[in-house]
Amino acid sequence: MYAPKKNYLQKMNYIGGFFMSEPMTCRQTLAITSHRVLAGDLNEHETVYGGRLLEMLDGTASISAARIAKSVNVTASMDQTNFIAPFGLQDSFCIETYVSGCGNRSIEVFAKIIGEHLQTGERYIGLTSFLTFVITDKNVSLDKIIPETVEEKMINAGYKKRQAERMSNLKSQKEFNASLSSDYPWDIE
Repeated sequence: MYAPKKNYLQKMNYIGGFFMSEPMTCRQTLAITSHRVLAGDLNEHETVYGGRLLEMLDGTASISAARIAKSVNVTASMDQTNFIAPFGLQDSFCIETYVSGCGNRSIEVFAKIIGEHLQTGERYIGLTSFLTFVITDKNVSLDKIIPETVEEKMINAGYKKRQAERMSNLKSQKEFNASLSSDYPWDIE
């Protein structure tokens, strides 16, 4: 059975009762997966089923989050998920994700899926999304993420605004959730 040689906490600084992660660059959190579109991936429109894309997207993004967290974390949300262009049977696609911002225990991961028409070599952006992960250990806190490329700097510059919008939406979502019924739908009087 695999066991890590060092405890993840040994790679963090203990400051004021919290384990703090080391500052990292976006590039250090980069995760990439490549996929060939197969017939089993397609929906009735002969494009990749959106739910399948989201499953793969979440899996790849979780690697980026884990690289900075060095701790157990969970997916909290997928925001601004935009299906821009479809992926068909003669295509491949590459999922690229990296950390684009950090709160105390929250991690924002930017994701894009780049398609490639394998017969022509044409590449295109097919999907973009922001995912938020939360570290479950309350004794772990995150340091900042350092953007380096033009794209990383542009995306990182909007992090605080997106974070504020998420916090505002979270309050509204909690109120909305509290008014939902979990009763059996067939027990209507």
